Formats: sequence, structure tokens, C-alpha cells
Amino acid sequence: MTEHADLTAAQAAKLIRDGNLTSVDLVTACLERIRARDGELKAFVHLDADLALEQARQADRLTAVHEALPPLHGVPVAVKDVIDARGLPCEHGSPIFRGRAPFEDASCVRQLREAGAVILGKTVTTELASLTAGPTRNPHNPAHTPGGSSSGSAVAVATGMAPIALGTQTAGSVLRPASYCGVYGFKPTRGLISRSGVLLQSHTLDTVGVMARSIDDIALAVDCMSAQDISDDVSYPRARLSLAALAKEERPFPPRLAFCRSPAWPMADQATKDAFAELIPSLGDNWLEIDLPEECRSILEYQAIVQRAENAHHYGPLFDDHADALSEGMLDRLKQGIGIPARDYLRAVMARDVMNEIFEARYDGFDAILCPASPGPAPRGIDRTGDPVFSGLWTYLGVPALSVPLFEHEGLPFGLQLVGKRYDDGRLLRTARWLVAHLQDAA
Repeated sequence: MTEHADLTAAQAAKLIRDGNLTSVDLVTACLERIRARDGELKAFVHLDADLALEQARQADRLTAVHEALPPLHGVPVAVKDVIDARGLPCEHGSPIFRGRAPFEDASCVRQLREAGAVILGKTVTTELASLTAGPTRNPHNPAHTPGGSSSGSAVAVATGMAPIALGTQTAGSVLRPASYCGVYGFKPTRGLISRSGVLLQSHTLDTVGVMARSIDDIALAVDCMSAQDISDDVSYPRARLSLAALAKEERPFPPRLAFCRSPAWPMADQATKDAFAELIPSLGDNWLEIDLPEECRSILEYQAIVQRAENAHHYGPLFDDHADALSEGMLDRLKQGIGIPARDYLRAVMARDVMNEIFEARYDGFDAILCPASPGPAPRGIDRTGDPVFSGLWTYLGVPALSVPLFEHEGLPFGLQLVGKRYDDGRLLRTARWLVAHLQDAA
């Protein structure tokens, strides 16, 4: 039965709809995989097997009496422990919130349940979804970091403990662990997925994302969570287009790709530089190297200013009342944020709209930008989670970005990042699908 744990969500959902697999068997397989691997890797922080199996039994009862089933019917999903899910604790990776048990689902979790998903359990996050590492280890080599802050979600997907997992990103907390663990990680346009019921550390940067083992699963999960939510001030009106359908569309001609080194390029490992030196020629005439516009050269600095200042705002009460329960790293980060002058913060926030206009004009005509998802493979050691420098700038702009598990060095995977335009998430996923197929054909 354990082989069921290696199914993608789309495969599993079809088997369940067709009567060739039960949700109980699928959830049982994932629980068995957790029992086999999680003692070493520590992806989950809260797991209630009985609750998960009861959800699966309810799904199977509905399968027997309903012909039209929702898209994720009976499929287990893991949820990062900064996202509320009723029936399970949500402690934000901090002793300050130990024992916290929300009565309501976050909006994204509620939508997943409405889509038929089984909420499997809560995955480990770093402290308050920031930089202080948790106990999770990289599944490809436990001596290396899995990344952060969505570390448990990446490991759960990479090992078959869950076919889909939710994460959050403020700089690189979905893309980086996805890169280090060898899975797809998607940070959609900011506001596409509601943040209501999610720990907020930066109201202008925080984004809910998804990790999975296929582009189809990414699109399927995002489709289930993409309804506008007026309780989240960055949620926006949108047509309910199917990302799953858009991602599968055949292109009439190859996409145009832009290779952007960005200001972070000097921080890339030699393995990353070698990987891109091999990748780019394989794209034929479909790419062009483009520099980040001069007007955007301060983007990394601005992202850091916004994140630290907004951290200090949202976590200020914790700093004031629970400083003894915060790590030294978190205390230092909040002190930095408290010390940022208002004029610097406002300049960094106001520059974003200008940079977005410049960015969209400069890259008009391209389907996606190619760049690293992380500086390289996962660093050795689990006390640090790696550098988010390659994804922080795109999070600042609020554009969609996808880590594609294409590269490997000395047994450790690392990802290629594809970046798209705001509100054009489907086009980005379709381009990624084309690229993966193109590289497979060329191999």
C-alpha cells in the first residue's frame, strides 16, 4: 500500500473518483510513510492520525453516493504551522504560542476542505516563519538544511508524506526549501490566495504558496484556493480562470525566455553557475539575457527594509511582552526593524509601484524570467536555513515565481526559478510545463 504515497495529487484524485483507490488507503499510505521517515526528518509538528483517517472515511462515504466530486476529493494536504486549521494546534514555531488551538480554518484551508481535501497535519516552520531553524532535516542528506521557513512542507512533499503542502513566503520561504528538497514550489501573485487565518509578519510581502511534485498539482491546488477574500486587503477581484487548464494548454510556438542574473548573481555557488552555463545553450534561440533595470538596483535593500520594519510592527507585542521566549536571532531582527527610520521604510514601500511599472515594461514580450531559486544546493548544517536572496526581490514585487527541480550536485537537488508577470500565473505555469518537456526531449 505504501506506493500510494508516491502518487501525485492529480493521479490520486482521479483514482479515487474512478473507484480505483479509497481515501482511507491513500491517507494510510501517507501515515505509514510518515512513520517510516519522520522520526529522522521531523517534517511534522502536529499529527493526529485518527482525525486524518476519520476525514478519509467521510470522503469515502461521499464517494459511494455522489457522482460529481470536488477536485481534491479524498486527497491529503499538509499545512504549515502558521496557518490555522480547526482540530489541530497552530503554534507558529514558537513557545509563546504553545497550546494555541484555533476554532476556525484559515480561508485557504477552508477552501481546500470545500474542494474535498483531507487535512493531514501541521508541518514544522522556523520560529515565527523567520530565520531561526527548526529541527527538520533535508531528505536527500540529513546533515544539510531543508531550507526555511516552510521546511516541513517541503520535506513532507519530497518524501511522499503528503502529495501537496502549503507554505508561506515573505522573502524565500517557499522557493528556497522547494529548491533544496527537490520539489516544485510556487509563490503566486500576492493576493491570489487569501492570508486570512495565517500568521502575518509583513502585510505587504506575505504570500501563501504551494509545494507539490508536479506542475499539475500546483495548478490544481491553487485553483481550489483562488477565490477573492475581502477580509484580506491584498486579495483582488479576478476571473475564475482554471490554472490547471491553462497550464496544460499546448503552445502554438515556443515561449520567449529572459535570463536575468539579478544583483544576487555574485552570491551564486559555482554549481549554480555551471548549471546555467549548461542550461542556457539548450534553449536554442528562445532566450535573451537581460539585466535588471538600473532603477531596480536597490530592490534587495528595499525588500530587506520592508520585511524588517513590518516584522517589528507585527511582532512588536511579542518583543515587548515575551522577549525571553524569542531566539537571539529573532531579537536581533526585531531590534533592526525597530531602528529603521520611517522615511527609509516609506521610500522602500513607495518604490515598489515604480519598480513594477519599469519591470513590466522592460520584460514585455517575455513569457518568463529564468534565474536561480537558491544560491545553490542546500548548505551543510541545520542551524541555518540558507539565503533567500534569489527570491526576495520577486516577493517584493509581488510577482508569481516557481521553483522547478531541474538541477543536482553531489546528490543534492536545487531548483531553477521561473518568474512571471503579476496576475499572469497561468501563463507562468504553462511556460514551466513547456520548459520541462523541452529539456526532457533534449536529454
